[in-house]
Amino acid sequence: MVDFGIGILGTGKYLPGRILTNSDLEKMVDTSDEWIVRRTGMKKRHLLDENTPSYVMGAEAARLAIQDAGLTPMDIDLIIVSTEVPDYLSPSMACLIQREINAERAAAIDVNAACTGFVYAMTVAQQFIQTGYYRHVLIVANEGLSRIVDWEDRSTCVLFGDAAGAVVMGRVDKRFGIRKSYLAAFGNLGHNLTIPCCYIPEEERQKRRAGKERVIWQDGGEVFTFAVKAMAESVRAVIDKANITIDEVDLIVPHQANLRIISSAAKRLEIDEGKLSVILHETGNISSASIPVALDMESKSGRLKEGDTVVLVAFGGGLTCGSILLTWGK
Repeated sequence: MVDFGIGILGTGKYLPGRILTNSDLEKMVDTSDEWIVRRTGMKKRHLLDENTPSYVMGAEAARLAIQDAGLTPMDIDLIIVSTEVPDYLSPSMACLIQREINAERAAAIDVNAACTGFVYAMTVAQQFIQTGYYRHVLIVANEGLSRIVDWEDRSTCVLFGDAAGAVVMGRVDKRFGIRKSYLAAFGNLGHNLTIPCCYIPEEERQKRRAGKERVIWQDGGEVFTFAVKAMAESVRAVIDKANITIDEVDLIVPHQANLRIISSAAKRLEIDEGKLSVILHETGNISSASIPVALDMESKSGRLKEGDTVVLVAFGGGLTCGSILLTWGK
């Protein structure tokens, strides 16, 4: 019988210092602060300097998470980086971060489930720790989305920011840690949110301005509909697996894509929005970094308490979705 849990030992985050406000965006595209807040809930986002590699965000978040866990980089056995905006296709972001933090003993891989990537990475890490293959797994969600935005496309440029969030996972007291998880993918819907890379079909070119073939594009209506349904169903799936009710959940940490999506999913679940962690007014949509950044904020602020029942839930490109139910504590 397993006499330990598998949970989060430490958290860290990095938000670049450059701030882009709604007022700044008013000067760039035909939009307004009132429209952005009403439609998204966002007020500002953080942008990485154009001359700085994205992996430096993840390296800093990683250092803070390792320190918070009371470990050193040499204690890390595996690094999993979630990103949809890598600095290179090779070397991986995980290898770049491994080098930067001197985690010389760690294996290193990237995963890309878009905004659901952190949930996928946590579930992968859980398996390695459960089997005893690895003891300490560092997960870094590193997203430099400003680098794949068309700043003249007002439907997308108001949404995205840059950030990195990190956690160290390992063995915890058997009362704590991950209780259940749920992962899903809907590749037949993937055409609704795309970021071309090495191959760009004509239909993708037609969606974008000339010279901007490798920027993010989405069918906002289709993604919104999927997101609300997927987030609500992912929460229900994971609490049903655990045989608990929504009333027993203390905090839900959702992907921070849009306040209307979060609010609509909350209505479907018939929960008070006070149970939700919402940070997007400060960060914008930071893809898979949303959840670990929010976890670091909630943990450091004292809102997250030992013994709390927490659900992490996300949706993203692919299209993908997933959730994790855990009891907070070490």
